[in-house]
Amino acid sequence: MSLLTYQIHEVAPYINWVYFFHAWGFQPRFATIANIQGCDSCRALWLANMPVGDRAKAAEAMQLHKEAGRMLAGLEGKVEVRVVFRLCQANADGDDLLIEGMRFPLLRQQTVHAAGEPFLCLSDFIRPAAQGIPDQIGLFAASVSGCDEAGYADDPYRHLLVQTLADRLAEAGTEKMHEYVRREAWGYAPDEHLSIADLLAERFQGIRPAVGYPSLPDQSVNFLLNALLDMSQVGITLTEHGAMYPHASVCGLMMAHPQARYFSVGKIGEDQLADYARRRGLPVEVMRKFLAANLSYR
Repeated sequence: MSLLTYQIHEVAPYINWVYFFHAWGFQPRFATIANIQGCDSCRALWLANMPVGDRAKAAEAMQLHKEAGRMLAGLEGKVEVRVVFRLCQANADGDDLLIEGMRFPLLRQQTVHAAGEPFLCLSDFIRPAAQGIPDQIGLFAASVSGCDEAGYADDPYRHLLVQTLADRLAEAGTEKMHEYVRREAWGYAPDEHLSIADLLAERFQGIRPAVGYPSLPDQSVNFLLNALLDMSQVGITLTEHGAMYPHASVCGLMMAHPQARYFSVGKIGEDQLADYARRRGLPVEVMRKFLAANLSYR
């Protein structure tokens, strides 16, 4: 178990501005303004190179990014990103993971797709228990502390701005932590030297599926992760439905397999719902609520 604390200036370079701008209704092309730092003439050229029909929206994006930068500077020293991670012995048992003696059920794709494509489950990227050789998996949780959104309750714009920045900071802290884990703590990629752009494009070995991602859609597994990680160490508490508080939090798994990749579980049928509920040790109707978005019918 390891705890890391980052200041804003340490994680700000790892912010994925595409998702920040997406939260504000901007398409990815407008996020390229974030690649221009400290050069007013460069910003003006960026704006001038936009299609005429996009310039009004681009000007809004430019102003939004400028105000986000000001807010980040104002939060420096007041806000921290805290991350806890743990490297555990693990093996796969069918569609389940066995992590330090805990059974961690997962879902496998059922939706028919391109001919010859396998129906994936995250357990496919961990060595099967039947081989008798232990494998490893990483667990993580990250949260932003000191970001008092209530302080902007009377200013809807600044409230949304600090909220969306906090979300990005939590993800940025996770990105920085994962880089450290790959190169040093786990050390399976000691010679990795990637630019921030390459990191954000996920050009590294392994994957980091977070709870709520399409390959790990069941929010109830937050309870399993909490039992293994003790998320309270980074200020995270869980509601009775498994949602994390504060909102600017993220948790999930880290897998090192060279062929590991992201995928979407997609829609599942009643048979898989029942099987998954059995493996989770919870009533089918409880799991139905957690997996409502993945059910082929309700």
